[in-house]
Amino acid sequence: MNRDSVDWKGYIPAITTPFTEDGDFDPDGFGELVEWLVAEGMHGIAVAGTTGEWFALTARERKELFRLAGEQIDGRITVLGGCSSFTPAETIEYAHAAQAAGLDGILLTPPPYVVPGPREVVAFYESVSAAVDIPICVYNWPRGTNVDLSVDTLRRLAEVRNIVAIKNSTGDLGRFLDGFFALKEEVRYFGVPMNELGITLLRHHGADGTIGAGAVLGSDHPRFFDHVWAGDLDAARRCGARDRVLFEDWINADYSTRFGSPQAIMKAALNLRGLPGGYPRPPLLPLTEDEIERVRTTLAQLDLVAVAA
Repeated sequence: MNRDSVDWKGYIPAITTPFTEDGDFDPDGFGELVEWLVAEGMHGIAVAGTTGEWFALTARERKELFRLAGEQIDGRITVLGGCSSFTPAETIEYAHAAQAAGLDGILLTPPPYVVPGPREVVAFYESVSAAVDIPICVYNWPRGTNVDLSVDTLRRLAEVRNIVAIKNSTGDLGRFLDGFFALKEEVRYFGVPMNELGITLLRHHGADGTIGAGAVLGSDHPRFFDHVWAGDLDAARRCGARDRVLFEDWINADYSTRFGSPQAIMKAALNLRGLPGGYPRPPLLPLTEDEIERVRTTLAQLDLVAVAA
């Protein structure tokens, strides 16, 4: 497999997993959220990723999430299953479940907390690839794994049989660009910012898109890419400017948040928009009332909710 084995592109949000206040998985809310995302023009979705709180899901719940997503999307858009875990055996179990559910591929970080070295990272992905026959997107997520994959390591991973894409969520822009230009002919490369740099990468260098978080803006996210591809750069810039409002208000340069957790912020924003964001599951906590008002203020600035009375 290589980049041409899949058609993944554009905006593919890593979506939230709705839980009730008691911590139960809400399948009806999940179904409603998925339908909204499709209607808003997403180019795909990723379930059980970081934003989807994979670390708080049981094995049965994660597999059920894959099954529900596969059945409901039914080939309409790309669906990736987050298979991150601590061991190759666990990951392979989830990858088989994703394949059985008819998902288009899997999203996979190096094992979190373990801090594996380059040789161990490559061996981890090789073990998974040898055991399954499903396209793999490498997820470089230094904030969650304490490993920022070097260009050399990414180059070695791009040679692994089933690896077709890289989601490079490094906070190091130079490393991101070095990896993109080194590997864009071999794998699809995600992490394109919604700004002038992103427009340049998309128009002139064949960039693929972004696997983002939450999609709380709805259609603004995918339309940035749609507009660039159609040549309407002013419209793309307007969408990108709206996306930047979220980042400036909620997110730091290293992808940490200015308050709360990313999952709690995304869920609060969806709730405020009248969608089934639900609650985060412990150890994460819901936002405080003051923090919810911060989210409301940002969304009101974008004309997505009314200002609180």
